Amino acid sequence: MIVLEHVSKTYPGNVQALKDINLNIKKGEFVFVVGPSGSGKTTLFKLLFKELDPTSGSIYINKKNLKKLRHKNVPKFRRGIGVVFQDFRLLKDRNVYENIAFAQQVVGVPNRKIRKNVMTMLELVGLSDKVKSNPSELSGGEQQRVALARALINNPPLLLADEPTGNLDPVNSWEIMKLLDAINKRGTTVVVVTHNKEIVERMQKRVVTLHEGSIVSDERKGGYIYA
Repeated sequence: MIVLEHVSKTYPGNVQALKDINLNIKKGEFVFVVGPSGSGKTTLFKLLFKELDPTSGSIYINKKNLKKLRHKNVPKFRRGIGVVFQDFRLLKDRNVYENIAFAQQVVGVPNRKIRKNVMTMLELVGLSDKVKSNPSELSGGEQQRVALARALINNPPLLLADEPTGNLDPVNSWEIMKLLDAINKRGTTVVVVTHNKEIVERMQKRVVTLHEGSIVSDERKGGYIYA
């Protein structure tokens, strides 16, 4: 599903964010990416989403070499990836239904199918009663659930989540993680960037730890070695 071969990323000023990263994430895995601030987590996340390109090395997602992906084909590539951010990134001028439906409208799904799909996703994330609510009327946990539903509406094989519990209290954080676990068990590959040590240890999933741009640990169950 995801293969990185000798990937490095250097920013202007000779700032090395990632150094010779080799990583293989198989289809259906659930992987946490952890490490202290400045370790390269965000850079890695952006490389997987092709928001950035590596300085050297190769990245393959679903056997597609991102280096050979033409700029005009990037939007289509991204439609095969669900992305969830810490700050939710919901459209403030649209209600819950419209926020989720938008992800299907951009790929040309017929309106009659959109409504059925949106309601199915809202049921999955436990928000069937919030269809007409605006994001400003929702709690942080509810907004993240909407963001998750939007990320999953097109049934992507890969879900990337960048600090999905960063703005949430412990109860809502755990609810979001349980949702991600359920989604993973349905076959979606899930990669979560997080600082939340408690959740990582509790979930007991594979943990890849970055430090100063290098992978220093790759443990199969809950191996969080940095606070």
